[in-house]
Amino acid sequence: MMMRLCERPYTGQLLSEKFGIPRAKIHYHLKELEKNGFIEIVYTEEKNGIVQKFYQSVAKGFTPAANLLPHLEILSESSRQIFLQMTEMTKSHILAAPEEAFTLRKVSEDPADWNYVSSCWEFDATPEQFQVWVKKFHELMAELNEITKDADKDPNSKSYYISTTALQIDERAMQRFVKKEEKS
Repeated sequence: MMMRLCERPYTGQLLSEKFGIPRAKIHYHLKELEKNGFIEIVYTEEKNGIVQKFYQSVAKGFTPAANLLPHLEILSESSRQIFLQMTEMTKSHILAAPEEAFTLRKVSEDPADWNYVSSCWEFDATPEQFQVWVKKFHELMAELNEITKDADKDPNSKSYYISTTALQIDERAMQRFVKKEEKS
């Protein structure tokens, strides 16, 4: 439910329909999340004499405490589904992005001059090296949040989207190609 509320505002009724959970149960959880400061009512609408409350997360994301997570085998499949949902969201943003998002403003080999970035990287690392990178990545994103904290007040600001997926893979794609070539 929190992932959905990070995306956009929902009413209890909409969440109930989306998850197939009774509305009363959804409303209980919405009240608890609101009481604890995780979500807020962003607007209300009157429909057929009933006031509908639209809730949304107050954060752009969240990380649950490790002791709240289910057994690892359940968590593993949940994580896979979250990765797939995030990939779908990225695809939706790409398809809906304005044409100017894909138009280079300046032809340059210097990444500092580019107005968009799209890249895929494959590499070998120890789990410890990967964790060092993850920590640095999160520090960099915190720095980005600090740099852009008042951007929404600037009439010249634009909305940007960053999608990051980093995980262990079975084999590097280029390695698979090289192995096939060696067998020929």
